[in-house]
Amino acid sequence: MKKLYINDLKSGDLVNNYFIIAEKHISKKKDGNSFLNITLSDKSGTIKAVMWDNADETNLKTEKGSPYKVSGTVSEYRNSLQFIINKIEKTDPEDIDYSDFLPSTKHNTDDMFDRLLNILQSVNEPNLKLLLNSFFTDKVFIKSFKLAPAAKHMHHAYLGGLLEHSLSTAMLADKIAAHYKGINRDLLITGAILHDIGKITEFEYTTNIDYSDKGRLFGHIILGVEMISDKISNIKSFPDELEKLLKHMIISHHGLREFGSPETPKSLEAVLLNMVDDIDAKITGIRQFVDNHKEDGSSWTPYHRPLERFFYKGRHNL
Repeated sequence: MKKLYINDLKSGDLVNNYFIIAEKHISKKKDGNSFLNITLSDKSGTIKAVMWDNADETNLKTEKGSPYKVSGTVSEYRNSLQFIINKIEKTDPEDIDYSDFLPSTKHNTDDMFDRLLNILQSVNEPNLKLLLNSFFTDKVFIKSFKLAPAAKHMHHAYLGGLLEHSLSTAMLADKIAAHYKGINRDLLITGAILHDIGKITEFEYTTNIDYSDKGRLFGHIILGVEMISDKISNIKSFPDELEKLLKHMIISHHGLREFGSPETPKSLEAVLLNMVDDIDAKITGIRQFVDNHKEDGSSWTPYHRPLERFFYKGRHNL
């Protein structure tokens, strides 16, 4: 069993414990010999690691995304912790508890799911209600929906993240639909609940979060539209106009083509879905980034490259 997590590690620690090899690649020393650059992970985070000896042999005997028993020393390099690996060993499956390796939501998934069902039941349009119920009475779908992450890195990148993000987006959609006149609330709520369902097959999340073959080939938007098409095909006389509007919302919810949307939002409901999705993703991602650096004694975070800025934490952090 794993007893030490990455966020517990300190410079000078001697370590012999289980970790996932999240990333690895061979590099060359100045003398031409090989060494391994590795990223180790568990549910608490990641740490950069290097293995100077036996690199080629170890590279052939290890697989990215699998757990191994790793021994070595933790040191400090360029103001960050680095794991100097001496040895990597195969693991006995009976020694592995896979919940040790993936972060999970801090919220109760059953409670979140019940809250989502309450919002779902408030949808009155009969065809949309049939569509939602066809998903949320499907036990196989429910199991995956409650477990899946919502991203690999940026936001809700943990088990239960998809459910957490979908609930939050639906709650925001419910509030904003009441604020503006002329909004089809039932359509907006349905889009908010279903907009990311393709992520249950876009990602693999057994020992680390990574893209599946389908995820890399198609992406969650196309996968989600296919899932909706399959369910609609079993609903007699589902209105063509309603189907077009809902699928457009899913296809356009990233807002811009450079952000992965095949089309830009072209209805009020699609514009609002893009906005509430973006709000929840950004706020959650920023909060997580700030939390990861709240104990460093500075009133500012490090530079956040995707959003191209520093974030102010406040003087109380000093």
